[in-house]
Amino acid sequence: MRSLPALLCFLVFDSAIAGDHGFLQYRNDLTTQEKVRAAAVTALPTDFSKPMAFEANSAGASTSRALPNGNAFSHPSANLKGKGKQDFFVGNGLFKKVWVSSPSSTHASDGLGPLFNARSCKRCHLKDGRGHPPSGPNDQATSMFLRLSVPPRTDKQLLALVDKTLLSIPEPTYGNQLQDFGVPGLPAEGQMVVDYQEFPVALNGDETVMLRRPSYAVAALGYGPMAEDVQVSPRVATPMIGLGLMEAIHQADILALADPDDKNGDGISGKPQIVRDTKTGKLVLGRFGWKATDATVRAQSAGAFVGDIGISNPEIKNSYGDCTQNQGSCTSMPNGIQLHLGDTEAPDPILDLVVFYAKNLAVPARRNVDAPEVLAGKQLFHETGCAACHRANYVTSQEAKQPEHRFQLIWPYTDLLLHDMGEGLADGQTVGEASGREWRTAPLWGIGLTEEVSGHTYFLHDGRARNLLEAILWHGGEAKKARDKVISMKPAERQALISFLESL
Repeated sequence: MRSLPALLCFLVFDSAIAGDHGFLQYRNDLTTQEKVRAAAVTALPTDFSKPMAFEANSAGASTSRALPNGNAFSHPSANLKGKGKQDFFVGNGLFKKVWVSSPSSTHASDGLGPLFNARSCKRCHLKDGRGHPPSGPNDQATSMFLRLSVPPRTDKQLLALVDKTLLSIPEPTYGNQLQDFGVPGLPAEGQMVVDYQEFPVALNGDETVMLRRPSYAVAALGYGPMAEDVQVSPRVATPMIGLGLMEAIHQADILALADPDDKNGDGISGKPQIVRDTKTGKLVLGRFGWKATDATVRAQSAGAFVGDIGISNPEIKNSYGDCTQNQGSCTSMPNGIQLHLGDTEAPDPILDLVVFYAKNLAVPARRNVDAPEVLAGKQLFHETGCAACHRANYVTSQEAKQPEHRFQLIWPYTDLLLHDMGEGLADGQTVGEASGREWRTAPLWGIGLTEEVSGHTYFLHDGRARNLLEAILWHGGEAKKARDKVISMKPAERQALISFLESL
């Protein structure tokens, strides 16, 4: 077991290296000439009269130039060739694969659940886009679910949190998340209930925006009462584009932005999420998920297979998904392991191909990047302080596993760090380094195509914001200062800021 002081040493050591970043000296993957080039193209903008070099190519050479329509998030990286493109489309087929309950005549597709949120990856990530909250009582919320946790009850649980063996303690009966479906003969765990209360926010220019504050409950509990101190955290499915490139951002680039104690006094901290690699046991930087709880696309995909669909895989060999020991009727159900195919329900190479697909979904090119209103909005984005957390660009690592992801100038608009977003967005759930008020900075690339791809404009971790302006107005904590500047803007300036975001 590694002690808490040892974990802190891990952070301090790497942050110290990253802090000495003149001309990206900490980038041990680049030559001196490459460091100078990378530092030049990632410097903060000073001229807002025209786009920066290569700014329209959000994902470097992998940027998709396909029409920005409803399929805009489902194209392979433009620099993917030959076998890579073939594997992408096979992975797409597995991403769409509908799993069925066991036993079944379709041996290669059974193993669903027994408790689950969706029957395929695509059901949550429709068109590889953003999920949404239920639109009404008859809307089965397959692209949003509730994470569950309780405070530690024993020394063993407390040590597991300190050691990072666990990032949160699951609810004793219902586990890590609420599954709203069960296979035939097995009751679902319950149904998420969402209520909203609206309240006004006055803006400069005699404008008023109504925000809706959600509250959550669970109806029709299938396995008895939940713990009274259960903490619920709603999560919508995140967009799938650009994941491989975000994994290819050099760790030191992210740590160079961290300032957990706000030593520079700018009001912005930025804290890295540190998680334990389940395969190597090493402590690594978390990047993916609303609280950055997964270090790699593979770890996130493996967790979603088990938690969302109930399918075991080479990374997590639990064929009963999120069932707990207190759900005996669940753990006594048949599973979908076919020993002649492997020792899990999704044996190799299923997970490999799904991960490859997820890592190579292309980011669409920017639109209207040189329009005067967009450039004005970009200037406001930087002057207001939004870019302090939504870091515009990076040059990816030369040591990225996949050649197509190496040394690319990308524009994800995130620092992948945890930030205090205020009480309004707090879920009260501590997950690893993330407090109940902290969330990972969401990437913004592709956000302007949400309506075309997903058919809605619901934003933030629970989809409470019904458009981009509402999402900005929910920002608090470290982002309050920037949010207040947006409130004070003239209406035309706010529209320019939104136009910039819609161009991403």
